[in-house]
Amino acid sequence: MTKEKNRLAPHWQILIALILATGTAVVFRNIIQTVSDGSSAAQFIQLVLTVCSFVGNLFIQALKMIIVPLVVSSIIAGIAGLGGMDGFGRLGLKTLLFYTGTSLCAVLVGLTLVNTIQPGLDDKGRANTEILAALQSQSDGASSEQKAKVEAAAERKPGDYADLFKKMIPPNIFKAASDNGQLLGMIFFSIIFALAMTRLPEDGMRPLLGSVQGVNDVMIKVTQWIMLFAPIGVFGLLLPTVYNTGPELFLLLGKYFITVLLALAIHMFIIMPLILHLVGGVNPWAHFRAMRMALLTAFSTASSAATLPQTMHCVQKNAGVSKRVTSFTLPLGATVNMDGTALYECVAVLFVAQVMGIEMNVAAQLAVVVTALLTSIGVAGVPSASLVAILLILNSSDIPKANMAVVALLAVDRLLDMSRTAVNVFGDSCAAVCVARTEGENALASNVKFSE
Repeated sequence: MTKEKNRLAPHWQILIALILATGTAVVFRNIIQTVSDGSSAAQFIQLVLTVCSFVGNLFIQALKMIIVPLVVSSIIAGIAGLGGMDGFGRLGLKTLLFYTGTSLCAVLVGLTLVNTIQPGLDDKGRANTEILAALQSQSDGASSEQKAKVEAAAERKPGDYADLFKKMIPPNIFKAASDNGQLLGMIFFSIIFALAMTRLPEDGMRPLLGSVQGVNDVMIKVTQWIMLFAPIGVFGLLLPTVYNTGPELFLLLGKYFITVLLALAIHMFIIMPLILHLVGGVNPWAHFRAMRMALLTAFSTASSAATLPQTMHCVQKNAGVSKRVTSFTLPLGATVNMDGTALYECVAVLFVAQVMGIEMNVAAQLAVVVTALLTSIGVAGVPSASLVAILLILNSSDIPKANMAVVALLAVDRLLDMSRTAVNVFGDSCAAVCVARTEGENALASNVKFSE
C-alpha cells in the first residue's frame, strides 16, 4: 500500500516523458550539427531514433489492438444490460446535435483568428512571398513518402465521402473491424446485436450478456496494463518527431503556427468549458482533471482512435458517466466528431489562400466553413488524415499549387496534429458528460473519485 502511495502519478510520468523527449531531441540536434554524418555520435543518435520509433509504434499498435473488442463489448453490454434501445433515439439525436454545434463553433473560431492575424500576409497586407518561396523549397526537398501521401490524398473526390454511410452497414464485419480508424460499421453492428440480444428469452440472454460483460472487464484490465508503458511509448513517439522537425520552418511559419494553436486553445479552454458549464452544469476544472490521462495520451499519439480505450476509461471511471452513454457517444465521436480537425482545416486553407494571393470573399469563406464541417466528419481518427480534407477544400476553391502547399505544411503538421487530436478527444468527452447530465445522470458529481 505504501509503495502505491509513493508511486508517481501516471499523468506526471507522461509529462516527464514529454519533457525528457523534447530535451533529448534538442540535444541530439545540436550534436548532429557539430559532427560528421559517419561519426560514431551520428550513428548512435540514428540508432536511438530508430529504437524510439519502433517502441512508439509498438505502443500505438497495442492501443489499437484493443479498440475492436473494447468498443464492441462496451456497446453490447451497455445496451443489452439496460434491456434494449429505450431512449436510444433521443440519445443519438442529442449526441449528433452536440457534435455538430461544437464543430461549428470550432470552425468559426478558426475563421475569426485566421482573418484577424492573417498569417499568410506580410506587414503591408500582401501575399508573403518569403513564405511562398519557403513552402516551395520545403516541398521540393520533401521525402518521397510525404509526396506519395499527399498524392494519394489528392486522388480522393467529394463523392468519396458518401461512402461514410455505406460504411455503417459493412458487408463484412470482420473486414470493417480491421479497417484502421473506421468504427461506424462496428458501432452499427454492435447496436443491432445488442438489440437482438434483448429479444432473446431471459435464460438465453443472461449467459451471453455475462460473457460479453466479462470480455469488457478483461479489455478494461488490458487497457490499464498497456497504459503502464505509456511513459515509454510517449518518449519513443515524441523524440523522433521533435528531432525531425527543424526550427527553421517553424520560425518562418510562426504566425501560422500561433494562429492554429491560439484557435485550438480558445476552443478548448474557453468555448468548451462554457458549454460544459452552461449545458452540462458541471465544473470544467473537474472535467479537465478527470480527462488528464486521456488528453496526454491523445497529444502523444496524435490519434483519437488509439486514445479511445483511455478516453472511455477516464469518462466512465473519473467522470462517472454510465456505460450506456459512454459506449455510444465516444466511439461515435472518435469517428465523426473532429472539432480540432475542422478548425485546423479552415485555418490551413485560408492560410494557403493568403500566401497564394487569392482573396476569398464572405461567400467563399462560408463555403470553406461548410466543407470543413462535412469533411471533418468523414476523416479517420489517425495521424495526418486531415490532409485529404484540406486538399479537397483547396481544389474545390480553385487555389493553385495545392499539392505543393500541403506537402510543405507536413513539416509542421505533426505537432499541430498532436494538439488538435487533444482537442478532438476533449470534445468527445464533453459530449459524453453533457449528454449524460441531460439524461439525468450525476456525471462529475463531487463524490466521484478519480482513478489513474
